[in-house]
Amino acid sequence: MPTDEVFLTGASGFVGGHVLRALLDAGYRVRALARPGSRPLPPHERCTPVEGDLLRAGELARPMGGCRYLVHVAALYTFAPDRRGEIAATNVRGCAGILEAARVAGVERAVVTSSSATVAPSDGTHPVTEDSWAVDAQPASAYHYSKLQQERAALAAQVPTVVLLPTAPVGPGDWKPTPTGQIVVDFMRGRMVASLDGGLNVVAVEDVARAHVQALQRGRPGERYLLGGDNLSLSGLWELLAGICGRQAPSLRIPYAVALALGWADELRCRLAGGVTGRAVTPGIPLEGVRMARHHMYVVSDKARAELGYETTSVVEALARAVRWYRENGYAA
Repeated sequence: MPTDEVFLTGASGFVGGHVLRALLDAGYRVRALARPGSRPLPPHERCTPVEGDLLRAGELARPMGGCRYLVHVAALYTFAPDRRGEIAATNVRGCAGILEAARVAGVERAVVTSSSATVAPSDGTHPVTEDSWAVDAQPASAYHYSKLQQERAALAAQVPTVVLLPTAPVGPGDWKPTPTGQIVVDFMRGRMVASLDGGLNVVAVEDVARAHVQALQRGRPGERYLLGGDNLSLSGLWELLAGICGRQAPSLRIPYAVALALGWADELRCRLAGGVTGRAVTPGIPLEGVRMARHHMYVVSDKARAELGYETTSVVEALARAVRWYRENGYAA
């Protein structure tokens, strides 16, 4: 069993919480970075919470001292238009800063969680691989653009770094929820009344978490690995959720131009509401989501399977676990 200590960011989040459990199950000792006031971590004899701020990464070299590895999962995943500056600061500057702190602390190896949004869409019939990079032409798509910039910062770091590209993780514990989880919640609440003709790849969050341990042990520094599950059309996803939730799948298909107009209108609503309340408002029809939903974001994970030993489990069961968790925690009201 490994005894090397890992410095983990994002442990209070959805994916990061599962990565924490996977690291502990694999026998690692973990120092888990937590912002002041963040959700408390479940107690464990081999997990030590460390209070700190990713945006003040220079202060993290000292508490990182003695750790052999860094696993950087923390990110701001939101489509709220008023948080675009915060998204860039957290996802890009925060990543570069934590990797520099790792270099100062003497960390030997890092794993950074990116996103499959950094690869180009497929043509709907031929899934893409890690060799396909997204076009860097949509800085208005704040989250996905930030992940592309983050990945470049990670690959330029002076610490040997492995980059992981999960697709759309689903499963229990998505408490915010993330935009992907919100899709499931909206379906459960009967709010999903229409759809575009795109598609996406969905993966069990537990599979993504285990892949972080595999990447720590076997990943090649400087390489990126797609972590996918099943390629599903949006209509196929609705049919799966309909079977799990006992609801009707939306049958209405709307043109992309109409969805884009609705997205712009909802963004304006959020900006106006944010100006009145002083708080960021998340759109119900996010522009970034509309732009992505017109594409088929289909991928293959052959490289991760061959080099990391990556394995996937049932996406249907992962969706069922997510639905059950949302119901048990009051999200479906």
